[in-house]
Amino acid sequence: MVRIHAAVSDVGALDGLASQDSPIHRLDPRAKIAVTAMFLAAVVSFPKYEIAEMMPLFLYPAVLSAVGQVPAKTLLRYLLLASPFALLVGVFNPLLDREVVVHWGSWAVTGGWLSFFSILIRFVLTVSAALLLLACTGYVSVCAALNRFGAPRLLTMQFLMLYRFIFILSDEASRMVRAHGLRSGSGRKPTLRVWGSLAGHLLLRAYDRGLRVHAAMLARGFDGTLHPPRAFRWRWADSLFVAGCALFLALVRFGHVAERLGAWVLRVSG
Repeated sequence: MVRIHAAVSDVGALDGLASQDSPIHRLDPRAKIAVTAMFLAAVVSFPKYEIAEMMPLFLYPAVLSAVGQVPAKTLLRYLLLASPFALLVGVFNPLLDREVVVHWGSWAVTGGWLSFFSILIRFVLTVSAALLLLACTGYVSVCAALNRFGAPRLLTMQFLMLYRFIFILSDEASRMVRAHGLRSGSGRKPTLRVWGSLAGHLLLRAYDRGLRVHAAMLARGFDGTLHPPRAFRWRWADSLFVAGCALFLALVRFGHVAERLGAWVLRVSG
């Protein structure tokens, strides 16, 4: 339970980075969502065996992290937490696809290994882009921007309430486990039967807390409308950001940047 509470606290710390002031933070959330969507589309559009041509895309999260003042250690920690899912997706590719597609010196590289590393690269790129969007925008602003883009209001409100209730449920569960440890006097971990009882009480307490939160929201004039922390305002900087990122993504996707750069390096070194 301590580990779960720490993981939830890390999620809150990521959202706390959105309160910083940087050129990326000052951009309109709609511009950042549009660029992130284009970036994700560019990443997934590459062929499954492609690796080198995707490498220039790492420039986007690197620049965004530096300008947005997002610590690289924070991104790396979240990537490591989610990496088992990517590993499970591609771990069997080398066993299923054994056709040799390229020779690297004396090594024969099969398509399975290429697709496996391609999955890992796509994972790092896409998850980094999503994390940077949250760290430079904030969860509330992201939900409000999605609402402006035409996403169903009920869906965005569910996302926002789910995000808020994660912390409430984590606090409730931590208090219940701590109370059980103090009352038992043994210091031992709860048994499976005790865990079932705690889960039932947690469900009841969560339901009661939800009713109280809803009553408090209605008392404060909540009408189902999501209000962002600050008003959205599209400026020239937002247009330049979207246009520049779109040009960069189109150049990487269709310009064969890695191939041209490699040929230039070989020509210079030769």
